[in-house]
Amino acid sequence: MGAGEDRPRNAPSANEHFEIVDALYRFGAGQDLRDRGLFESAFAADAILDFTGPARRLGVEIAAFEGRQAIADAVFASIAGLDTTHTVTNPRVTSYDGARATLSALVEAQHLPRKDHARHLLLKNLYTVVLSKHGPRWVIERLRIDNIWWNGDPAVLFPTAAQTAPEEIPHA
Repeated sequence: MGAGEDRPRNAPSANEHFEIVDALYRFGAGQDLRDRGLFESAFAADAILDFTGPARRLGVEIAAFEGRQAIADAVFASIAGLDTTHTVTNPRVTSYDGARATLSALVEAQHLPRKDHARHLLLKNLYTVVLSKHGPRWVIERLRIDNIWWNGDPAVLFPTAAQTAPEEIPHA
């Protein structure tokens, strides 16, 4: 796809576009509603979630999570005491062949300690997603999250980051 083109050459129908983006909606809503089944429905069994870049910017080194079970275990452990809201905007299907697709989107993720909403961590991230169609549903094969900017206290999400978090970089 060239820089001036609006849609991939084999663009999905409007309904198929919605179904592709729905995988990302299930990812966010599963966390926000504390619905592990909904969250897991967003991923293929052997999916990879790469949150290493944002973690590093917040002062923590982690490995990418591999496998739906490991992804769900890690994410739900990290948000166990948090209230979250994930807002997905600007979703664009950048490639599509009927069985596989790639998607980019901006996601704003707010994290608040459930018992102390005076503290927060707000992340604005760019998501790059590779998906495949499994039966009637699209699922995430690989999700890479890159942080654009953040605001707040990294210790909200990573308690060990309290003393090691770098200075906030508004845009990078």
